[in-house]
Amino acid sequence: MISESIRVLLADDHSVVRAGLKAVLGATPDVVVVGEASNGRDAVDAVARLKPDVVVMDLSMPVLDGVAATKEIVASGVGTRVIILSMHAEEDYLVPAMEAGASGYLVKTNADRELANAIRGVAHGEVYVQSSAARVLAKKLAAKSPAASERERYEKLTGRERDVLRRVALGYSAPEIGVQLQISPKTVDTYKQRIQEKVDLGHRSQYVQFALRLGLLTVE
Repeated sequence: MISESIRVLLADDHSVVRAGLKAVLGATPDVVVVGEASNGRDAVDAVARLKPDVVVMDLSMPVLDGVAATKEIVASGVGTRVIILSMHAEEDYLVPAMEAGASGYLVKTNADRELANAIRGVAHGEVYVQSSAARVLAKKLAAKSPAASERERYEKLTGRERDVLRRVALGYSAPEIGVQLQISPKTVDTYKQRIQEKVDLGHRSQYVQFALRLGLLTVE
């Protein structure tokens, strides 16, 4: 719930930058700075304590960087939204920040002109990125094919879980897999449960489709 004034936390490891941002926002009557943090960990802790509407988050900070801090803040469920404020406009920085759950991305050189509007936008549920950054983001996300998404899911599995997944897809039973991997059928079932929890595969047909799309079913 957004109050009459938008409550903002500034997170940057340079006190001069924080002072500059505070001065910019000081001329914005509907925005009030309620706290500051000099690293990502302090930012996460301050969000839990102060519950601001918006965090203006530097990307490169000690202890915990801006992307990791954003992930924790979004996952905490407090409802605080994050604007990443960075020196970098390149997609290598933009895309991870937005995928972490940031609601906005602004280059520091534009902060004096755009920061207040960005804060207002994200505080009311919008996503704020500059037009050039929006084009980069759209292009990058469009290039993420379903196979790439499934590869990310597969990467969550341990080596042994991958061994079990592939053998289930090939049609082996739990006892047969147990013999091949020198583990008990009960342990095989435990690995299958973990696979289901991590990548949402239950029925063997799902294993087969998943493995085919990733090219895992070559015969040894």
